[in-house]
Amino acid sequence: MTRTIARRVASLFGAGVLLCGLVACSQAAGDPGGGSPVPAPSSVSASATPTPTLTPSAKYKPASADGPAENVPVPVMPEEAKLESKEGLEAFARYWYELVNYGFETGDVEPIRAISGPDCKVCGTFYKMVGKGFENEDWIVGGKIDVQGVSSDYILTTEGRYQVLIQERQEEITFHGPGEIYGSYEGTEDSGVQMIEARHTGHEWFAENVVTITSPTK
Repeated sequence: MTRTIARRVASLFGAGVLLCGLVACSQAAGDPGGGSPVPAPSSVSASATPTPTLTPSAKYKPASADGPAENVPVPVMPEEAKLESKEGLEAFARYWYELVNYGFETGDVEPIRAISGPDCKVCGTFYKMVGKGFENEDWIVGGKIDVQGVSSDYILTTEGRYQVLIQERQEEITFHGPGEIYGSYEGTEDSGVQMIEARHTGHEWFAENVVTITSPTK
């Protein structure tokens, strides 16, 4: 992290930011580290991306210990998030995290993959965690990212990207299987900061990379 970014984070969000939910929760999905130990789900073979359970006109049902979420609406990109402007970039950042939350509920990461680059560091962690969490008949409860603040100086970098900072925190996440709980990772009241580096395609924004600026301390 450069000194410029560090100063910008401090001025935007204060010195107390600690949490980076997506990276922290990767530990709960089977990586070593903090949180409750979580055995890998029973199957050793990766399964295809699950199709969200969706019944026309049916009521949304959040995930619980009894089963995965049902009738989860796919977030729709607001028109503002397509604008090639500071406001458009900030709206895009909020939309990006809506797709993260959609992925945690449904196991479907294709919507966010469609607007994110292949070298996106945070994305890779997210895809892996959700993939493990939804193998076979398994599912995830929680993990929602609460976006608390978004800000961009809207200055073009030497790589041809614009940067936007996101202050966020993540709720507790639990990994479930039929009749059992694999483990969980506690949420935290502290906030963290991530940065999206995006470019505009002429039609909409595209997240080339998403990185962690501040990580949690437990």
